[in-house]
Amino acid sequence: MVCVAIRLTQYARGGGCACKIPADELEEMVRGLGASPAGLLVGLDTGDDAAVFQLNGDSAIVATTDFFGPVVDDPYDWGRIAAANALSDVYAMGGRPLVALNLLAWPRKVLPAELVTEVLRGGLDIVTSAGAHLGGGHSIDDAEPKYGLAVTGMVHPDRLLRNDCGRAGVPLSLTKPLGVGVLNSQHKATGEVFEAAVASMTMLNRAAAEAAVAAGITCATDVTGFGLLGHGMKLARASGVTAVIDAAAVESLDGAVEALRAGYISGGTRRNLHWVRPHLHAPGIAEDTLLLLADAQTSGGLLVAGEIPGAPVIGELTPRREHLVEVR
Repeated sequence: MVCVAIRLTQYARGGGCACKIPADELEEMVRGLGASPAGLLVGLDTGDDAAVFQLNGDSAIVATTDFFGPVVDDPYDWGRIAAANALSDVYAMGGRPLVALNLLAWPRKVLPAELVTEVLRGGLDIVTSAGAHLGGGHSIDDAEPKYGLAVTGMVHPDRLLRNDCGRAGVPLSLTKPLGVGVLNSQHKATGEVFEAAVASMTMLNRAAAEAAVAAGITCATDVTGFGLLGHGMKLARASGVTAVIDAAAVESLDGAVEALRAGYISGGTRRNLHWVRPHLHAPGIAEDTLLLLADAQTSGGLLVAGEIPGAPVIGELTPRREHLVEVR
């Protein structure tokens, strides 16, 4: 490992997708910016995971970008996690990534350049494993280190996954366990490394997306900074349904519950629950359970409106009721 004495997480105010601008503030910022123009199959309207532009009857471009500060101390792992997270938006639309560009901010007079090489190497390895190409990018001198990708992919317009196509009576599946948020918070506070969290964050959502498309599923989203409750609420709102979640069916990573009970809860997670709570019906559900369901994920799994092999069913979509999300 390069420069093991340097703890990258100590150079960032936030961590991973937990540092997103709060959802309610973000929605207010983009309110009134207009509906999607002709040819843009997916734009701002429903807060989906990427923009999709139709080229012809057989192909459409998927465009997205994502970046954040260090979520782990190991620079190579941070590069891999950030790259997998950025690619996830393409998979969440049912697409295949083609080319990516690096986005890098670096305090060049504070942190050594060899760390940058490790971050970029991690990103390159993940992009290569996805069968895509990394073609350069852009860098700036900044007070805090940040890394991510701008990604372009392709998708067939008839095999698109969207967050506004959910139908009542369809089960909900989640392809990765929750808990990377609280484990990353514990890692930042203590330096303890959680290999299961790193493995989850660096696992591509490619297989899950391909399985969803092969099953004829049309509705999905990825679970990242707004947590399962937040992204589930957005899907339900866009689709005009209510998302019912069986809390006992939602899997979590080893150590996540203990980390939460020890207080390693990010501000982003608390903001997620605050945002969702007016639209949430969860009688008798413990606050710790709700916080885990709101845990800000980095490179989380896909929330799929349908069943796919290997993914536990965690609930269902029902006709729209008083609340957008119900937890049982």
